[in-house]
Amino acid sequence: MDTTERRFEEEIEYVLLNSGEVKSKYAKGNPKNYNRELAMDTAAVLDFIKSTQSQEWSLLTKRHGALVEQNFLKRLDNELKRRGMLDVLRHGIDDTGVSFKLSYFKPGSTMNKSAIESYDMNRLMITRQVHYSLDNNNSLDTVIFLNGLPIVTIELKNPLTGQTVQNAIAQYKRDRNPREKLFAFKQRALVHFAVDTDEIYMTTKLNGQDTILLPFNKGWNDGAGNPPVEGDYKTSYLWKEILQKDSLMDIIQRFIQIKIDENTGKETLTFPRFHQLKVVRRLVEDVYENGSGKNYLIQHSAGSGK
Repeated sequence: MDTTERRFEEEIEYVLLNSGEVKSKYAKGNPKNYNRELAMDTAAVLDFIKSTQSQEWSLLTKRHGALVEQNFLKRLDNELKRRGMLDVLRHGIDDTGVSFKLSYFKPGSTMNKSAIESYDMNRLMITRQVHYSLDNNNSLDTVIFLNGLPIVTIELKNPLTGQTVQNAIAQYKRDRNPREKLFAFKQRALVHFAVDTDEIYMTTKLNGQDTILLPFNKGWNDGAGNPPVEGDYKTSYLWKEILQKDSLMDIIQRFIQIKIDENTGKETLTFPRFHQLKVVRRLVEDVYENGSGKNYLIQHSAGSGK
C-alpha cells in the first residue's frame, strides 16, 4: 500500500483528469511552463486567447507587431495587479482598444448555444509541484489554473506519513511568503486549501503567522470533521465535487465576493465555506423544482457564517 504524499497527489490528479465529459475534464499542466515572474502559465494563457479570440488577437498583432505576446502578458499582469484576479476573470481586459475575455461563464439558459460553446472552451488545468518563487526553489503540491491563470493552491498531507492538515496549515503560515506574486492577495490565487485525507481548511489571504484558515469540512455527528466514505478519502468531495468544472466556475462567477470596509477601506475576499455553498445550492435547486414563495429554515451553529 503506497501511503506517500505523492500517491495522494496522484489520486487527486487522476480524478480531475478523468471525471465527466471530455469538455469538463482537466488538462495536465507542465510545471516548467509556469512563469515565476508573471505567476501564470503563459503558454496556456496565450493558447486560450489565440484559440478562442483569433480575430481580436489578429487585430492586436497588427498594433503590437513582434512584441504582441510580451506586451499582452505585461498588460494582463498590470490589470491583475490593479483590479485583481476575480474582476479580470469576470470582465476581461482591454489592450490598446481590443477587448479580451479571460474566461467564459455558463449562461442561465441552454438556448444560447454560442454562449455554451464559449463556456466549453474554458480550460482547467492541474499542475503538480509548481516551483513558484524567484528567491528559492520552494514548490507547491498542486495549483489549479483557469485558462493559464492560477486560481487555487493546495498543500497536501497524508496522516499515514506522520503529517496532517495541521502541518499543511503551518506550511502556509511559515513557508509561503505572501509577497510572492502567486500568493499576493486578490491578484492571483483566490483560495488556498490545506488538505489531508480527513480534513480541509482554507484561506483567501496569506499573512505569515497571522494567517487565518477556516474549516472547509462537511461536519460529522453534529460536530467538526467529515463523515467516513467507504472506499475513499473523507476529503474526496473537494476534488470530486467542489473542484469539478461546473462547480468551480459557478463559485467564481457567483459566490466569491470582495467587500470593502466603509470605515477602513480594507478589502476582504470571501470564498464560500462548504456549508454555505451547499445550502445556497440546495435552496436554488428547490426553487427551480418547486417555484418561489416557500419559507425555509437554515440551521447552522453560532459563528458559522450564516
